[in-house]
Amino acid sequence: MEKVKAFLELTQAESDRVSSLTFPPHRFGSECSFYEYYALRGIRVDRVEPGQVFCTFKVPPRLTDREGKLASGAIANLVDEVGGAVVYVEGLPMNVSVDMSISFLSTAKADDVLEIIGRVLGQKGGYSGTSVIVKNKTTGELIAEGRHSLFGKHASKM
Repeated sequence: MEKVKAFLELTQAESDRVSSLTFPPHRFGSECSFYEYYALRGIRVDRVEPGQVFCTFKVPPRLTDREGKLASGAIANLVDEVGGAVVYVEGLPMNVSVDMSISFLSTAKADDVLEIIGRVLGQKGGYSGTSVIVKNKTTGELIAEGRHSLFGKHASKM
């Protein structure tokens, strides 16, 4: 238990780095939230097609772990966000994640450029299934593959 506790404790440098972050209070609808600013800043949507979205993301140092690799939580966040974006419908509430399964196949490090492809696998009523592939854009190496199911209100047929 002591080894786990020691592993999870922040170093003084890490603590100072987090303490130095300053963000003004969030005003809903008019500015980015801390989450959007910290976790999502840098995702570039390159192309959108029916049922697909193609993105590029340069791994920022802020999303790396102590070993300098893209944190698994950051990868999960990318799968969640891109999987949700590919089924988003303007004017309807955001869908809610029901289930997510991610295979972590390799790693990425700071400044690696990733290609993220989200695809709709299928939709029935308010339920949607998506697939998200994260790969190194330079080497083509597959970093992660995720399946994401979501539920939301669907458009009326009237």
